[in-house]
Amino acid sequence: MKFLRNAWYVVAWCTDIKRELFERTVINESLVLYRTSENKVVCLSNRCPHRFAPLHLGRIVDDRVECGYHGLVFDGSGRCTHNPHGDHKIPQAACVQSYLVEERHNLVWIWMGNKDLADPSKIPDFSCLTDTLKFSSVVGAIEMNANYELITDNLMDLSHVEYVHRGILGSDAISRGKTEVIDEGATLHSNRWCPDGLAPPAWDAMFGNYGKHVDHWLNMRWNAPAHMLLDVGITPTGKHRDDGIWMLGTDILTPSTEEKTFYFWGVSRAYALDDPAAGEAWVAAIDGAFSGQDKPMLEAQQRMIGNRDLWELNPVLIPADAGAVRARRKLAALIAAESAREEEKPAGEKRIVMV
Repeated sequence: MKFLRNAWYVVAWCTDIKRELFERTVINESLVLYRTSENKVVCLSNRCPHRFAPLHLGRIVDDRVECGYHGLVFDGSGRCTHNPHGDHKIPQAACVQSYLVEERHNLVWIWMGNKDLADPSKIPDFSCLTDTLKFSSVVGAIEMNANYELITDNLMDLSHVEYVHRGILGSDAISRGKTEVIDEGATLHSNRWCPDGLAPPAWDAMFGNYGKHVDHWLNMRWNAPAHMLLDVGITPTGKHRDDGIWMLGTDILTPSTEEKTFYFWGVSRAYALDDPAAGEAWVAAIDGAFSGQDKPMLEAQQRMIGNRDLWELNPVLIPADAGAVRARRKLAALIAAESAREEEKPAGEKRIVMV
């Protein structure tokens, strides 16, 4: 399976990266991250070029990484700056890959591809996570043993909510709802409108046990490779959205391997901003719905599929799949175009560096 390399990926929440070595695997590449004394995040390949020991088992020395196996030291650019052995000569090939890092929206983003193509302005807008005037946010991360595109399918087709999340986020109105897919080039929208029905249990409780019919919307925004933002809420039937309650849900998926994904979630609510209980209610709802319901279903789905491609199994498609299928096709086209550009490049000469 190929991954999109020329893309920004979330590797961690900003608070996860401290003055200690932090390891995370992204698109099959083990990375080591840490903060310098000036609070800058450094991201390097985790594999020491000497004997391929993982650098995260070493230590930080003067804002540099010392390999825990033989003591070679690498700076933030990946260059070896100290060899404690022999005549202390540093081999020409003694370097590790470094990655561009951007901290934005309380998230650490890394660029996995050609640095010349990196454009921080292309990072999707998740400013709701830091806009404390309009929103109050709770965040977290879930590790899933499932391919990231399967999870994207789940999020782009919210008709499943009535069945997977029955008793928490599901409702009869959702199953009766209509989905509209809007293609804006780099951005895809899968919007579900569920009017005039009882609110899902979790939403009804947060709306003061309203108990009457509401209009419910679930509008998902997608950008490659798997960055999604959900605009979701309820309001009394026929009323403006601000007469009800709503929130923006961060759903960012970072593939670790073909069958493991880091799911970075956030709930930025536009109501009860000063009420910690409202945030605690969402943490409980996310734990019940995502960890307790989505995760087991998606991991079971992954076991059924195994290492086969979804399309080679000839899946039956229904109208609710429109958003998920469109996202898969867009991503596949980007990966194919990237691969074609790489194949056009002349092969580089191999070098053997004598030590």
